[in-house]
Amino acid sequence: MIRKWLVAAALVTGLSGPAFAETVNILMEGVPDTEYVKTLLPEFKQATGIDVNLEVVNYAEMHTKLVPQLVAPSGSYSAIVVDFYWVGEFTKAGWLQPLDERIKADNVDTSVYVPKLMDLVGKVDGTTYMLPFYNYAMGLLYRKDLLADEKNKTDFKAKYGFDLDVPKTWDEYLKQVEFFTKDGINGVVNQGLRPDPIAMEWSNYLFANGGEYHDDNWKPTLNTEAGVKALDQYATNVNKFGPVGSASFSFDEAFNVMAQGKAYSYITYNFFRAGIDDASKSAVVGKVEIMPVPGTEAAKGGSLNGAWGWAIPKSSPNPDAAWKFLKWVESPEIAKKRALQGGSPTRTDVFDDPDVNAKYPYAKALKEMLLTSHNFPVFTYTPQLVEVLGRELSLAVAGEKKAPDALAAVEAEMSELAKKDGKLK
Repeated sequence: MIRKWLVAAALVTGLSGPAFAETVNILMEGVPDTEYVKTLLPEFKQATGIDVNLEVVNYAEMHTKLVPQLVAPSGSYSAIVVDFYWVGEFTKAGWLQPLDERIKADNVDTSVYVPKLMDLVGKVDGTTYMLPFYNYAMGLLYRKDLLADEKNKTDFKAKYGFDLDVPKTWDEYLKQVEFFTKDGINGVVNQGLRPDPIAMEWSNYLFANGGEYHDDNWKPTLNTEAGVKALDQYATNVNKFGPVGSASFSFDEAFNVMAQGKAYSYITYNFFRAGIDDASKSAVVGKVEIMPVPGTEAAKGGSLNGAWGWAIPKSSPNPDAAWKFLKWVESPEIAKKRALQGGSPTRTDVFDDPDVNAKYPYAKALKEMLLTSHNFPVFTYTPQLVEVLGRELSLAVAGEKKAPDALAAVEAEMSELAKKDGKLK
C-alpha cells in the first residue's frame, strides 16, 4: 500500500528519476501539522532521494531566526513556512521567490486552494509567492447537548420567543450566550490576552456585525456602528457572561474551560475541534460541534481566516530541490494523508474527499467556514497593527476607555502605518 502511494505521488509531482544526495532544510513551528508532515518524510526520501531536515522551534523564535537567513545572499533554509502576519513584510522586502513560472512549467493546479487562503498566503499583487500549507481559521465551538435539552428548549422559547437551535445569526448567538450563563456554566469563554489572542478573537465580532478593517483604499473603518457594537458586545461577553480572568486568557486557558464543560461556547481556531473529542483532554467528548461564526442578516459569516504558506526564499541554497518538496507535500495524496492524521487542509478537494469526511464529519463545516471567512489586513506592518489593536481592545474591556475612543486610537495608528507602507494615500 505504501509503495502504491509513493508511485502515485511521484507521478503527480514529477519526482521520478534517479535518487541523489541532497538535503532540504526547513524552519517550522512546533504545531500538529508540522508533526504530520514529519511522519511522511520517509516517502519523499524514497521517491526522490532527497533528505528533508525540519528545524522545529516555537513561534516566538521563528521570525528572529528567519530574518538573518532571508537577508543573506545564501541562507541556511531551502524552504520556509510563512505566517500571514509576515506576508507583507517578506514580499515587500523581496525575500521570497515568485513561484508562477514553476507552477506553470509543472502544471500545478492552484485552483484547488480555498480562494481566501490564496489571498492570504498565496498571491500578493497578482504574483504567487506561496502555496497554502495549513489553515487556522476561527470558528464557533458550541455545546450541542445543551441545545438539544428539552428543558432548555422550553425555557429559551419562553424567554426569547423563538426556538433554541444552532444559531443562524449573530444576534441569536448572543442571546444564547446570555441564556446559558447559569447553573455554573458560562455562556462563553473568551481569549482576552493582549495583543494577539484578543485581536484575533475580536475580529470575529467585527466581521459578524458586518464590519471591516478598512475600505478598498485602506482607509480604516473600525470606529463605525459595527465596530463599536462589536467591541461593546465583546466586553459584555468577557465581563458578564464569561469566567473570571478571561480578559487575560490565551487560547490554552480558554480551551480548558470549554473542555471541562464550564462554557456553552468558544470562538477559537478550528484545529481545537479535534482536541475537544480527545478524552485525555476533554470532559465533553461527543457534546461539542463547530460551525462558522454566524453573522448578521447582511453579513453571512463572521469567521476570521488564518493560515501559513510554503515559500522558497531568495536566499535558498537549493531552490529546485525545495520546489520538488513543495510539489510533493502539497500534492493531493500527501495533503489527504496529512488531513487524515488531523491536519488543517487548505485544498477544497481534500475537504470534499469521502475518506476525510468519513473520519471527520465536521469537514463540511470547516470548508464552509473557510469559504465565508474574512482576512485580517495583510501589509508590511501587520504585527504592529496587532500590537495597537490588542492594547486598545484590552483598555476597552477593562473599562478604561469607551469603545469609540479605543477604536479611534486604533484608526489613527493604523492610518499612519498604512501611509508608511504606501497603502493609504
